[in-house]
Amino acid sequence: MIEAVLFDLDGTLLDRDASIKRFIAAQYGRLGNYLSHIPKADYVSRFIELDCHGHVWKDKVCQELVAEFGVRGLGWQALLQDYETQFQAHCVPSPFLAEVLSELKQQGYLLGIVSNGLGTFQTRAIEGLKIQDYFEVILISEIEQVRKPQAEIFHRAMKQLGVTSIRSVFVGDHPEADIMGAKNAGMRAIWKRSLNWEEVKGADATITELNEIPFVLQQFESS
Repeated sequence: MIEAVLFDLDGTLLDRDASIKRFIAAQYGRLGNYLSHIPKADYVSRFIELDCHGHVWKDKVCQELVAEFGVRGLGWQALLQDYETQFQAHCVPSPFLAEVLSELKQQGYLLGIVSNGLGTFQTRAIEGLKIQDYFEVILISEIEQVRKPQAEIFHRAMKQLGVTSIRSVFVGDHPEADIMGAKNAGMRAIWKRSLNWEEVKGADATITELNEIPFVLQQFESS
C-alpha cells in the first residue's frame, strides 16, 4: 500500500523553463534603464543559454551577462539580487498541479517535497506557486546539508512522514538526482518526461503530465 508521494520541485511541480522566460522578460523591463542598449531577444536568449536549465549558479550567469553586454551602472550582484527576490512572482505551475495535489490529499496520501537548491530561494518558489499547504514535509538541500541523489535526504523525508520506503513514491524529472536517488533509497520512482533527456533507466513508471499520477498509483497498488 502506497502511503506517501514525494516530489521534486524544479521541472516537476514548477515549470521552470516557462518561469525563467517570464522572469527574464520582466527583469528586462524592470531594469530597462541599464539594459535598454541590449535587444530584449538577445538578453532573454543569452540568459537562458547561460542558465543551462538551472544547472549553472546564477552568480556566474549574472557576471557573464554584465561582462558580455557591457552593462554599466548595474553590478552583477544587483542583477543576482533581483533574481533572488523577484523570481517567485513569475513562477509557472506545471499543468494540473493544484488539481492533482488536491486529489492526492483527498485520497489520503501524505505529500512531501525534496528539492536541491538554496533554502530561501526554493521556499519562495514554493510560496510563489501557492502550494506549501499541501505538504507535510519540505526538505531543501541547503538547509538539510545533503543533496539528491544521496539516499539520506530521501530517508530523512520519509522518517519525518513516518513511512517506509516500500510504501513511498517519488516523482521527478532528473534521471540521476530524482530517479536514481529515489531508487537507491528503496522507493518507487515515477519519471516526469523532460525534453532535457530522451530516456531514463530504472523508473517504475513514466508520465508526461502530473494528472497521470493517480492512475499510476492505482497500478502500483494492484501490482
